[in-house]
Amino acid sequence: MSVITIVLIVIVAFLAGMEGVLDQWQFHQPLVACTLIGLVSGQLEAGIILGGTLQMMALGWANVGAAVAPDAALASVASAILMVIAVGNGADQATAISTAIAVAVPLSVAGLFLTMIVRTLAIPVVHFMDGAAARGDFLAIDVWSIIAICMQGVRIAIPAAALCFIPSDAVMGALNMMPAWLSDGMSIGGGMVAAVGYAMVINMMATKEVWPFFALGFCLAAISELTLIALGVIGISLALIYLGLKELAKQGGGVGGGSGDPLGDILDDYE
Repeated sequence: MSVITIVLIVIVAFLAGMEGVLDQWQFHQPLVACTLIGLVSGQLEAGIILGGTLQMMALGWANVGAAVAPDAALASVASAILMVIAVGNGADQATAISTAIAVAVPLSVAGLFLTMIVRTLAIPVVHFMDGAAARGDFLAIDVWSIIAICMQGVRIAIPAAALCFIPSDAVMGALNMMPAWLSDGMSIGGGMVAAVGYAMVINMMATKEVWPFFALGFCLAAISELTLIALGVIGISLALIYLGLKELAKQGGGVGGGSGDPLGDILDDYE
């Protein structure tokens, strides 16, 4: 990799680390992080494919109470860098992506350890901010807040920079040493993990009002002539129609005595 490429990758990694806490621009999401790394490294297509697959896995990752979800930022950035190194040195794109998907899960777990270290180091920062607040020093509060957020970015930027300096021969050697049964197994396992993540999201969102749209989406996706843009337009149109009917029902323009959810009322009639 060139120096400019490494610098750009480190910047993306830094932003992804910060967004793992901020959640404002979603740079830590696999689809965004992998796509950006693919863009700055000249492997945009492979980055989008990898990011889309990892995004399906990350859909089921969420912080629930004291349970912290796997680190999507480190998994996305590190796996994308390994994929870029492999593809850039002549490896088959499908094999490189499958390998990157396979290492994403262990990397996400390793990211939890880095998160624990950073959050432990951030404890004194809170006390410093409390002291600044007691003094009425608002500038110090802002500075310590920025330092705490930058610590989250550094925890991803440092591993990303280290991975960029891995010799390409080492990556290619690891890929060539893998037997076919292992690479095929990782591809199948990656697909299964993506399906599990999507199933977890469906399980959280599953309601009688949502299932018809879910089934309709599967049917429309089977039409090969429809592009992603066309499917997006159809989805937006259905959402607007649904919201319009719901608003009409709330205003009394729908069936009297309804719940305000026209689709729910229709389904209730058939129960």
